[in-house]
Formats: sequence, C-alpha cells, structure tokens
Amino acid sequence: QVHVVESGGGLVQAGGSLRLSCAASGSFDSINAMGWYRQAPGKQRNLVASITSGGTTNYADSVKGRFTISRDNAKNTMALQMNSLKLEDTAVYYCKMNYKLLWDREVWGQGTLVTVSS
Repeated sequence: QVHVVESGGGLVQAGGSLRLSCAASGSFDSINAMGWYRQAPGKQRNLVASITSGGTTNYADSVKGRFTISRDNAKNTMALQMNSLKLEDTAVYYCKMNYKLLWDREVWGQGTLVTVSS
C-alpha cells in the first residue's frame, strides 16, 4: 500500500518561515505529479503548489514569490519552503501524490497544521 506522510508543520510568527516535507513509501511503478494543498477552517481544500516528475512547478497566486516547491525523485520526497508567512496561510497542509501502479492513482497524506500568529 502506498502512503505519503507530511511533516514540518507548527506555529510560526507572521513573516517567519517553515519547511514542510512529504515522504512517500510503498510499491509503485513511478511517481507523477506531486502537490501541496491546504484547507483553512470552514473553507475548501485548494492547491498551493504542484510539481511534475520533470520539475515543472505551478503555484497559487497567493503564494507566488513566497513559497517554493521541490522534490527529490531518488528519495521519493517533496518539500515546500514557506517564507514571509502571513496570517492567511494558516491551514492544514496536505501532500498529494499521483503515481502509477498498473494504472494512474493518487494518495493523500493526513495533513500537517501550519499556524501563523501575529
């Protein structure tokens, strides 16, 4: 069974930085796109950033210039460097991995809470 586990969340002051990590485990043929999503209380889950297997990135407008997504294909990991954090970045952050095991599939992590305080 394939799993992804997030880590690195926590409490940080506005203007500070955090680095989230996502590690994949299990058996799969290949990993395709990976992404970070977030869900604030009472709101829907939205894409924060994504990265293809080739390294092409995509960011939500609200985080462009502040967040950087990266991945290590050899280690099956992904990271999200978050700088200049704002109060509105407070949310549960989820890792999503698209992978192939006979056919295309996806798996979500349990989420890690990021709280930005004033």
